Amino acid sequence: MKKTCAICLTTVISGQGHAIFTAECSHTFHFNCITSNVKHGNRICPVCRAKWTEIPFQGQSSEVLHGKLRTNSVNWNRDNPLLAALQQLPLPQPDFNQNITPTYRIAEPSIFDDDDIIDEQQIFREQSAHNASDDRSVRRVEIRTCPEVSSIAKSASYDNFTVLIHLKAPVARVSNNGSNSLSGSQNSRAPVDLVTVLDVSGSMAGTKLALLKRAMGFVIQHLGPHDRLSVIVFSSSARRLFHLRRMTESGRHQALQAVNSLSSNGGTNIAEGLKKGAKVMLERKCKNPVSSIILLSDGQDTYTVNAPVGTQSRTDYRSLLPSSIQQNSGTSFQIPVHTFGFGADHDPVSMHSISEGSGGTFSFIEAEGVIQDAFAQCMGGLLSVVVQELKLELHCVYRTLQFSSIKAGSYHARLMDDAKTGHINVGDLYAEEERDFLVTMNIPQVSSVFVSEMPLLKVSCTYKDPITKEISTLAEVDIVKINRPEKAENNVVVSMEVDKQRNRLKAADAMSEARSAAERGDLADAVSILGSCRQTLSESVSANDPLCVGLLNELKEMQERMSSRQVYEESGRAYVLSGLSSHSWQRATARGDTTSSTNLSQAYQTSFMTDMITRSQTMVVGSLAPSPNVRPPRSLSGRPSPR
Repeated sequence: MKKTCAICLTTVISGQGHAIFTAECSHTFHFNCITSNVKHGNRICPVCRAKWTEIPFQGQSSEVLHGKLRTNSVNWNRDNPLLAALQQLPLPQPDFNQNITPTYRIAEPSIFDDDDIIDEQQIFREQSAHNASDDRSVRRVEIRTCPEVSSIAKSASYDNFTVLIHLKAPVARVSNNGSNSLSGSQNSRAPVDLVTVLDVSGSMAGTKLALLKRAMGFVIQHLGPHDRLSVIVFSSSARRLFHLRRMTESGRHQALQAVNSLSSNGGTNIAEGLKKGAKVMLERKCKNPVSSIILLSDGQDTYTVNAPVGTQSRTDYRSLLPSSIQQNSGTSFQIPVHTFGFGADHDPVSMHSISEGSGGTFSFIEAEGVIQDAFAQCMGGLLSVVVQELKLELHCVYRTLQFSSIKAGSYHARLMDDAKTGHINVGDLYAEEERDFLVTMNIPQVSSVFVSEMPLLKVSCTYKDPITKEISTLAEVDIVKINRPEKAENNVVVSMEVDKQRNRLKAADAMSEARSAAERGDLADAVSILGSCRQTLSESVSANDPLCVGLLNELKEMQERMSSRQVYEESGRAYVLSGLSSHSWQRATARGDTTSSTNLSQAYQTSFMTDMITRSQTMVVGSLAPSPNVRPPRSLSGRPSPR
């Protein structure tokens, strides 16, 4: 079996002019690749996360013999007193603007219109060949509706009667090899433009930066030749590491080298990083069908924000988002910013505000070891977009009916002036994603003997296929009806589906109220609000439904994270905001440990997200396929870490 360097992904063979370094954990790297990775003190293996006692130095290059390094380094260092002494000295920390290899020290252009050209004709030919055998019938959006109860007596009225509207995105296209896996040919999905905005401030030094590089390596490996990636790094200032580049074999190689050249230093200027990331997206000369920004930081903006976390005088981070990528009424979200707060010292209020303002999600990465899993979950969605610009249209059918409300979370919903028509802008959907919306109306009494059945509303929708650009319309998919008998029926059953979605909204409202109480310093009230909601949910019709069980566990977790001011500041605020982000968009976010069985984000995970997380947990960096014999990940002590 050929060995590959886990950093540049090319073959490691002795005698070809490349020095080779074999670490204590037995993993092998090109000498030049690994020295750029460890030159600032990183002693963590980028493959197995084992902690090394010996690391390669640039000064060792003179010791290369026949393409191999002398790596029996304990005795070797004892034999070389000068190098042994140097190893005990603190490594230099160069200025941020000087710590990237000369290849990537090119002056930035004033306009970022130097993105790699997209070969639309080639993509079209590949997709056309694939679509010739594609079954379009399995790629339609599914819409189901469900009334709160199936019948209401004619003599009765019913205020705030609830109807559930359920959407499910189609499955992903099947790849040419018959697999429904993300590893299949890229013409089975829409190409992606991705900009990652990464914090490399001084607080990211050591393990954090090593894990970030490893996570970015995972991202780069899973992008295909039609996908494009640009990396922005920020500390005291921000700079573009490289332009929006196609992830061909050479593109991935260059991207991996650039990422592995990074070191950490300086302050935290999130605002500049975000502006530069948006600039890449806005000034590109051509666009892939799917666009997204990923923003990660482990600290608070030390240049733009001066007021304490949670106060009203803080900078409005939504104002830093260009209007073209903000969530605007009447428009779909074209460039969502998915934010990741890393560790206990990040600014969850700002990160949540940025994501919410752009239609993205906010994830709280509490444990350093799951940063790659969090990125993998996000990538599982971005690489499986099957529907774009989806818009639901709702119309009251019965002449005297009007809508009271449309409950759609963070999705823009609007009732027209006559209250008989409404719409919901849903935007993009990942493969197999589901959305649930509740609409309410007041059901009047009926006097006519001829009315035995009452039509309530009809639903239609339009959406775009991101690959073919075709617009599909599902007209009058379903008309919701209820029976109107002369007398009330015995044992009318409340819909389980409607009840559990109402519970989800109640839980989200309780989380929001509890957070407000916590921010004004009343943690006792916050805990009480969450406790009351738990009691209400536990007594509901759907209390034993898996969704409600997850909600109850999540509310309990939030109570515990509000047990004291210190605990709330360290993790409670971020945990609650990530939960609110997940429920408002009905999309998976990372909260604490992505693999936790009590993490309700799994309720929104798609099969592609699950697959990507599994890959993250089992794949050796440098390999594009899961390794069946991979060793368990190691802690900093070198012992296997529990998953």
